Amino acid sequence: MPSAPQILPTQIPEGVAPGVKYRLEGELVPVLHMALDGQVPVYFEHHVLLWKYPQMQIGLHPLGKGLKWRVFGGLPLLMLEAQSPGEIAFSRDSPGHVVALHLQPGEGIMVREHQFLAATGGVQYDYSRIQGFANMLYGGGFWVDHFFAGDREGVVW
Repeated sequence: MPSAPQILPTQIPEGVAPGVKYRLEGELVPVLHMALDGQVPVYFEHHVLLWKYPQMQIGLHPLGKGLKWRVFGGLPLLMLEAQSPGEIAFSRDSPGHVVALHLQPGEGIMVREHQFLAATGGVQYDYSRIQGFANMLYGGGFWVDHFFAGDREGVVW
Protein backbone atom coordinates (compact mmCIF):
# COMPACT_ATOMS: atom_id res chain seq x y z
CA MET A 1 0.00 0.00 0.00
CA PRO A 2 1.42 3.44 -0.86
CA SER A 3 2.17 5.81 1.98
CA ALA A 4 -0.21 8.65 2.78
CA PRO A 5 0.65 12.15 1.52
CA GLN A 6 2.56 14.32 3.97
CA ILE A 7 1.33 17.81 4.80
CA LEU A 8 3.92 20.45 3.91
CA PRO A 9 4.98 22.82 6.71
CA THR A 10 3.55 26.34 6.57
CA GLN A 11 5.90 27.75 9.23
CA ILE A 12 9.62 27.49 8.41
CA PRO A 13 11.91 29.41 10.77
CA GLU A 14 15.14 28.74 8.78
CA GLY A 15 14.82 27.53 5.19
CA VAL A 16 17.68 27.31 2.70
CA ALA A 17 17.56 27.37 -1.09
CA PRO A 18 20.28 28.03 -3.69
CA GLY A 19 21.45 31.60 -3.00
CA VAL A 20 18.62 32.27 -0.52
CA LYS A 21 17.88 31.89 3.18
CA TYR A 22 14.17 32.28 3.95
CA ARG A 23 11.49 32.22 6.64
CA LEU A 24 7.78 31.50 6.27
CA GLU A 25 5.93 33.33 9.03
CA GLY A 26 2.36 34.17 9.94
CA GLU A 27 -0.42 31.68 10.48
CA LEU A 28 -3.38 33.76 9.26
CA VAL A 29 -1.73 36.01 6.64
CA PRO A 30 1.60 34.41 5.67
CA VAL A 31 4.78 36.34 4.86
CA LEU A 32 7.83 35.06 2.98
CA HIS A 33 10.98 36.81 4.27
CA MET A 34 14.21 36.23 2.30
CA ALA A 35 17.89 37.07 2.59
CA LEU A 36 19.53 36.90 -0.86
CA ASP A 37 23.28 36.48 -1.31
CA GLY A 38 23.21 38.00 -4.82
CA GLN A 39 24.21 34.79 -6.62
CA VAL A 40 20.69 33.71 -7.67
CA PRO A 41 17.90 36.17 -8.53
CA VAL A 42 14.35 35.75 -7.23
CA TYR A 43 11.37 36.73 -9.40
CA PHE A 44 7.84 37.63 -8.33
CA GLU A 45 4.64 39.43 -9.36
CA HIS A 46 4.92 43.16 -8.72
CA HIS A 47 1.94 43.40 -6.35
CA VAL A 48 3.22 40.86 -3.77
CA LEU A 49 6.28 42.88 -2.71
CA LEU A 50 5.84 43.76 0.96
CA TRP A 51 9.18 45.51 1.64
CA LYS A 52 12.85 45.42 0.63
CA TYR A 53 16.19 46.87 1.68
CA PRO A 54 16.66 50.25 -0.07
CA GLN A 55 19.94 49.23 -1.72
CA MET A 56 18.48 46.04 -3.23
CA GLN A 57 18.22 46.23 -7.02
CA ILE A 58 14.91 45.30 -8.64
CA GLY A 59 14.59 44.78 -12.39
CA LEU A 60 12.22 43.25 -14.93
CA HIS A 61 12.10 39.48 -15.31
CA PRO A 62 11.71 38.52 -19.00
CA LEU A 63 8.47 36.76 -19.96
CA GLY A 64 8.25 34.47 -22.97
CA LYS A 65 4.72 34.68 -24.35
CA GLY A 66 2.87 37.61 -25.85
CA LEU A 67 1.25 40.48 -24.03
CA LYS A 68 -2.13 39.89 -25.70
CA TRP A 69 -2.73 36.57 -23.91
CA ARG A 70 -1.55 37.96 -20.58
CA VAL A 71 -4.01 40.87 -20.80
CA PHE A 72 -6.85 38.57 -21.89
CA GLY A 73 -6.15 36.10 -19.09
CA GLY A 74 -5.78 38.59 -16.25
CA LEU A 75 -2.21 37.39 -15.76
CA PRO A 76 0.49 39.79 -14.56
CA LEU A 77 1.81 41.98 -17.36
CA LEU A 78 5.27 42.06 -15.88
CA MET A 79 7.35 40.15 -13.38
CA LEU A 80 9.99 41.75 -11.22
CA GLU A 81 13.31 40.24 -10.18
CA ALA A 82 15.45 40.92 -7.10
CA GLN A 83 19.00 40.85 -8.45
CA SER A 84 21.35 41.84 -5.63
CA PRO A 85 22.20 40.92 -2.03
CA GLY A 86 19.82 42.07 0.68
CA GLU A 87 16.56 41.25 2.39
CA ILE A 88 13.09 41.30 0.89
CA ALA A 89 9.60 40.12 1.93
CA PHE A 90 6.48 39.05 0.05
CA SER A 91 2.83 38.56 0.95
CA ARG A 92 -0.48 38.33 -0.88
CA ASP A 93 -2.10 40.17 2.06
CA SER A 94 -4.82 37.56 2.29
CA PRO A 95 -5.47 34.48 4.45
CA GLY A 96 -4.02 31.18 3.32
CA HIS A 97 -0.84 29.17 3.38
CA VAL A 98 2.52 29.47 1.66
CA VAL A 99 4.66 26.38 1.13
CA ALA A 100 8.17 25.99 -0.25
CA LEU A 101 8.34 23.55 -3.17
CA HIS A 102 11.97 22.55 -3.77
CA LEU A 103 12.34 21.36 -7.38
CA GLN A 104 15.34 19.25 -8.35
CA PRO A 105 16.83 19.60 -11.86
CA GLY A 106 14.33 18.29 -14.41
CA GLU A 107 11.33 18.49 -12.05
CA GLY A 108 8.33 20.71 -12.62
CA ILE A 109 4.93 21.57 -11.23
CA MET A 110 1.69 23.02 -12.60
CA VAL A 111 -0.11 25.52 -10.36
CA ARG A 112 -3.54 27.14 -10.61
CA GLU A 113 -3.33 30.77 -11.74
CA HIS A 114 -2.65 33.52 -9.17
CA GLN A 115 -1.25 31.11 -6.54
CA PHE A 116 2.47 31.73 -7.09
CA LEU A 117 4.32 34.09 -4.72
CA ALA A 118 8.01 33.95 -5.77
CA ALA A 119 10.57 31.63 -7.36
CA THR A 120 14.35 31.40 -7.59
CA GLY A 121 16.02 32.24 -10.88
CA GLY A 122 16.77 28.59 -11.68
CA VAL A 123 13.05 27.92 -12.18
CA GLN A 124 11.56 28.60 -15.61
CA TYR A 125 8.05 30.08 -15.77
CA ASP A 126 5.40 29.52 -18.43
CA TYR A 127 1.61 29.30 -18.59
CA SER A 128 -1.10 27.67 -20.68
CA ARG A 129 -4.81 28.08 -21.25
CA ILE A 130 -7.18 25.40 -19.93
CA GLN A 131 -9.15 23.85 -22.78
CA GLY A 132 -12.77 22.71 -22.59
CA PHE A 133 -15.99 24.40 -21.52
CA ALA A 134 -16.53 22.18 -18.44
CA ASN A 135 -13.01 22.90 -17.16
CA MET A 136 -13.53 26.63 -17.54
CA LEU A 137 -17.00 26.55 -16.00
CA TYR A 138 -16.21 24.39 -12.96
CA GLY A 139 -12.47 24.94 -12.63
CA GLY A 140 -12.66 28.60 -11.59
CA GLY A 141 -10.06 29.86 -14.05
CA PHE A 142 -8.72 29.74 -17.57
CA TRP A 143 -4.98 29.44 -16.96
CA VAL A 144 -2.37 27.18 -15.35
CA ASP A 145 1.13 28.34 -14.39
CA HIS A 146 4.03 25.98 -15.18
CA PHE A 147 7.28 25.98 -13.20
CA PHE A 148 10.24 23.86 -14.31
CA ALA A 149 13.70 23.50 -12.77
CA GLY A 150 16.01 23.22 -15.77
CA ASP A 151 19.65 22.40 -15.07
CA ARG A 152 19.75 23.43 -11.41
CA GLU A 153 17.70 23.20 -8.24
CA GLY A 154 15.07 25.86 -7.64
CA VAL A 155 12.27 26.76 -5.27
CA VAL A 156 8.72 27.98 -5.88
CA TRP A 157 6.75 29.57 -3.05
